Amino acid sequence: MTKSQAFNPYLPSWEYIPDGEPHVFGDRVYVYGSHDHWNGHVFCLGDYVCWSAPVDDLSDWRYEGVIFEKTADPLNREGKMCLYAPDVTWGPDGRYYLYYVYDKVGIVSVAVCDSPAGKYEFLGYVRHKDGTLLGEAQGDEPSFDPAVLTEGDQTYIYLGFCGHGDKSRTGCKVSVLEKDMLTVKEEPRLVVPGAQYSKSTGYEGHAYFEAPSIRKVRGKYFLIYSSQLMHELCYAVSDRPTEGFIYQGVLVSNCDMGIGTYKPADMPSAYGANNHGGIAEINGTWYIFYHRHTNGTWYSRQGCAEPLTLLPDGRFPQVEMTSCGLNGGPLRGQGEYASYIACNLFTDTPSIYVGGCDFPRIVQEGRDGDEETGYIVNMKDSATAGFKYFDCKGVRTIRVTTRGYAEGTVEVRTAMNGEVLAGINIHNTNVWETSGSPISLPDGVHEIYLTYRGGGNAALKSFELCVD
Repeated sequence: MTKSQAFNPYLPSWEYIPDGEPHVFGDRVYVYGSHDHWNGHVFCLGDYVCWSAPVDDLSDWRYEGVIFEKTADPLNREGKMCLYAPDVTWGPDGRYYLYYVYDKVGIVSVAVCDSPAGKYEFLGYVRHKDGTLLGEAQGDEPSFDPAVLTEGDQTYIYLGFCGHGDKSRTGCKVSVLEKDMLTVKEEPRLVVPGAQYSKSTGYEGHAYFEAPSIRKVRGKYFLIYSSQLMHELCYAVSDRPTEGFIYQGVLVSNCDMGIGTYKPADMPSAYGANNHGGIAEINGTWYIFYHRHTNGTWYSRQGCAEPLTLLPDGRFPQVEMTSCGLNGGPLRGQGEYASYIACNLFTDTPSIYVGGCDFPRIVQEGRDGDEETGYIVNMKDSATAGFKYFDCKGVRTIRVTTRGYAEGTVEVRTAMNGEVLAGINIHNTNVWETSGSPISLPDGVHEIYLTYRGGGNAALKSFELCVD
C-alpha cells in the first residue's frame, strides 16, 4: 500500500498549532504546542491539544484531543489567560510532565499524566526550596517559554524572554529541578545572552529573544532558541547542560533569510514573524519543527518541519522552507495540489515580516475549527506563490483553479527568476474555475512558481500538474 504524501504544514490546513515541540515516545512522535485560532485576535487562544504520528509514516497524523484545558489550573479558572508555549518530558517515575506558563504571570505551572497524550492533571508550580515560586523571588526574572530535559533524577528547565531594549532581562536561564519535578535544586544561571548583553559573546546579531528548546545530540546539549530577529531559530551547543553554550548558527528562518541557493540570501521569500520549535530524531533522520504565519497576522500560526543534515563536525546547516518537509523527498510531479502548501509567498515589494492584508496570504473559510481547506487570497499584480519540490516525469499541462475579479495571466516558472514556461489566462469569476496551459517540463525535480500579472485581485485554490 502506497503511503500518503506529507506536506507543510504537516497538520490539516484548518489546524493552528505553533511553538511545536516534537518528542518521540515509543514508536510515535508527539507534537506539543500552543493553540492559535483561525482568524484569532491574540496568540494562543485555545486549550492544549496533541497530534501524533507513527515514526515510520510522518504523513499519518492523528488528533489525540485536548490534553489540558486552560481552565484546569487554579490560576485560570475563569479562562481569562492564554496558555503559551509548553514542553513535555518523561520523568524519572515514568510519568509525563507538562510545563507551561500563562500570558499574564511569570511562574511555571506543571501538569502530569501517565501517558504522552492523555488528560494531564494539574500538579503544582515550580518553586525554590523555601517555597517561593520560581519567577517571584528576589533576583528572579519572570518565567517564560519552558523547555525541559530529564536525565536520571534531574530535570533541566530553560526559561526566558528578552524584549527589545529591556535590560532587566538578561537571556535564557537554566535551573535544575529535584526528582519531584517541582523544586529547584540548582538556582538559575545564564546560558545564552539577550541582545542587551551579547557584546563580545559570539551571539552578536543572533542573541536570545525567546522560545528555548533543549535536546541531546551525540552526547552534546543543543539549545535551540528564537533570536532577536524573531523569524529565525538558532542553536548553541555545549558539553554540559548548565554552562558553556557556544553559538553555532541558524537552523531555519520562516522567511528564508540567509538562504542563498535559489535567491539572494538577504531576500525574504515569505512573510516571517516570531518563530518557535524544536528538533527531533525520527526514524534515523533529524528534523527541525517551526511555524509559519497565515492570514496576514501574527495570531494564526501553523506548524511546519524540515529534515536536517547532521554534518560530521556535529553541526546542522540552515535549511530552506519547503512544501514537502516530512515527505522524505520531493512530492509526486503529477496531480492536484492545494495552494496552502506554498512555502514561498511574496510580491515585488520585499517584506521580512508579516505584511498585513495588502500582501498575499493564506486563509480559510468559516470559523475556527471548521474543517475547510486553506487557499491563497490577494494575488495582485506581481504576487508569487512558490512550491517545492516535485519529481516531474512527462508533465505536459499545468492548470490553476482561481476565483475573484481579476483579468490577467498566471506565469509559471521553475526558478524564481527563471524563464516563463507557461502563461495561464484567468478571468473575472465569483466561483472557482479552472484554466490551463501547455507546458513542457524536462524530467527531474523542480520548484513551481506561480506569479500573477494583471489587474484586479485573484484567489488561488490549487494547481495541477498533468502528464500525457
